Amino acid sequence: MLVTSYDSFTVIVSILVAMLASFTALDMAGRVATSTGKVALIWLFGGGFAMGVGIWAMHFIGMLSMTMEMVMSYDASLTGVSMAIAVIASIFALWLVCQGELPLKKLLGGALVLGSGVVAMHYTGMAALMFSPGISWNWGWIALSVVIALVASGAALWLAFNLRDGTSGRTTLLRVGASVVMGCAIAGMHYTGMAAASFPAHSHAGTMGVNSNWLAILVTVVTLAILGITLLVSMLDTRMQARTAILARSLAEANRELAQLALHDNLTRLPNRILLEDRLEQAINKANRERTQFALMFMDLDGFKAVNDAFGHHVGDNLLIAVTERMSDQMKGYYTLARMGGDEFVLLIDINDPNDAATVADTLVKAIERPFEISRYELMVSLSIGIAVYPGDGNDERELMFNADAAMYHTKNNGRNGHNFFQPSMNTLAQTQLQLNNDLWHAQENQELCLFYQPKYCAPRGPIIGFEALLRWQHPTRGLLTPDIFLPLAEKTGMIVNIGSWVINEACRQLHEWRQQGHTNWSVAVNLSALQFEQSNLVETVTEALAAHAIPPELLTLEVTETTAMRDPDESVRILTELTRLGVKASIDDFGTGYSSLLYLKRLPASELKIDRAFVNELQHQTEDATIVSAIVALAQSLDLKVVAEGVETAEQQAFLTGLGCNTLQGYLLGKPVPPEKVEELPDFAPEPEQKKGVLPSPALCAALPG
Repeated sequence: MLVTSYDSFTVIVSILVAMLASFTALDMAGRVATSTGKVALIWLFGGGFAMGVGIWAMHFIGMLSMTMEMVMSYDASLTGVSMAIAVIASIFALWLVCQGELPLKKLLGGALVLGSGVVAMHYTGMAALMFSPGISWNWGWIALSVVIALVASGAALWLAFNLRDGTSGRTTLLRVGASVVMGCAIAGMHYTGMAAASFPAHSHAGTMGVNSNWLAILVTVVTLAILGITLLVSMLDTRMQARTAILARSLAEANRELAQLALHDNLTRLPNRILLEDRLEQAINKANRERTQFALMFMDLDGFKAVNDAFGHHVGDNLLIAVTERMSDQMKGYYTLARMGGDEFVLLIDINDPNDAATVADTLVKAIERPFEISRYELMVSLSIGIAVYPGDGNDERELMFNADAAMYHTKNNGRNGHNFFQPSMNTLAQTQLQLNNDLWHAQENQELCLFYQPKYCAPRGPIIGFEALLRWQHPTRGLLTPDIFLPLAEKTGMIVNIGSWVINEACRQLHEWRQQGHTNWSVAVNLSALQFEQSNLVETVTEALAAHAIPPELLTLEVTETTAMRDPDESVRILTELTRLGVKASIDDFGTGYSSLLYLKRLPASELKIDRAFVNELQHQTEDATIVSAIVALAQSLDLKVVAEGVETAEQQAFLTGLGCNTLQGYLLGKPVPPEKVEELPDFAPEPEQKKGVLPSPALCAALPG
């Protein structure tokens, strides 16, 4: 027999190729398992080809590592067949391990097919050796190589199946370890098969085959290139999938946040109107299907606007959050608590009978009436609730909401801080309010709004120095309406901004008309609502009105309530400063009813203070009010501000306020609000009541005078 030996370096290269091919097989199994459709097929066939070439190359390089006295040649066709067998077996192996399950029976069958393929590939490659006479075989070693091939194939399939999922570092380390085991097993099978071959001493090589001197280098380089490119593509795909997964998670998170914003209130995180309508529709369907009932409660906070005006939006927002938490703490079972906006909430809750709804409503009312500790303030609000029960109080979402709202308004009109079930008679008031709201939308374009003017007299009786413009609505069916009836609706819907701009323009127009009639010293005062005062175009609106009617700015006075001015003092200073730079005068209305800081009051560029009528009305009865008015006048004088007192209805009030030093008086005693066409009929000096002529203020009032 010919003496054979093995080149150590080539043997090591063959084992490394076997390990690399094994790692490629494991990685490709992961790629196929995590892909779908055409992508999975591409990875299956591409990975199977690379894996097969790697296994075949290991065997072929192992054969080339064998050195003999003669130069070996190989039959090209049989060599190609052996590689094809390796590729087909590898594709089958990848397909098998990427199935959903791999029971023992299927594992054994797959090991048999894959092992047979490996054995066939090896011995077909051996048959490609071209020399005469043929190889002498040791069947014992052949049998052992077949057993090793089958065992190695089963182990490879099991490892590939169990390591196919996951891209973590731990999985990669396990794959590396498994590749070492699988590579050694494949190399063991090969060199066991090589040990089964013996070459007769008189053998000689053929001359027509492929020479092995350069074939070893070519096969090694090509195989390593194929396996390297395959793994590189796999690695890039893994990174791309990781980035795609990150983007997908980010997109999913963004979608969740958008859904949260779209379906929930930003402040309280409660469901908003959109989500409530969906829940209400589901509740109606469930009640119809299971013949059950539920209650819809419309809730409104009593006194919230006063808190918002007095302490600012920040405190108001914190109060809404605290109310939400307190109401949620009282709830059990299946319910939906939603915020409709502002201080309005809606509760949707399953009930067995209406008494359950009454119990829940009573619990909520008692919970809310307890004081709230917000930003070092102790705040008190209450809850008005209207209850509609389905079925019975409405057939659809809109009707239920409308009826519950009507019941809530009935609660407000009957003392607040309680609850009422809907009754059909309640719709009359609700429909009246709704109709009034609809009519108000068209009042301005239909020229139904008008201004009345109340004269302002230089204390004590005249002459007339100007007027306060007071809004009225000449309703087509209800007659002349005062602001307390319709202005709350205008503020709630935002119409107050357009109405306020119209009032400024109309007052300037009327003042221009009076100036043409010779009353060049008259001025007009206009009240600004809180919402109008916050508009960014307020200064522009005033400027345009003055310019359009050629009115000197100093003849226009804009009245801002103390509460509005103190809501955001810094912003109020900025806005009033811009207005006064134009020459417009600023007046602090309802002074004494809010929570002014003297520091900010000093900074406000106002020219006058207006004493609230609440203090003036009780001057003759309560010396406490007289003391307050005295203090306000003294404060105004120290700040060089003029003082206007409204609500003067008696001669005693007139005399007392004049004695204190009030500059301007207005009230029913001196002159009632009149339409512009009747202003000329007003006397320039108000008549002194006959029964009070020459009478000094009462002793009680005099006792309140300073000094």
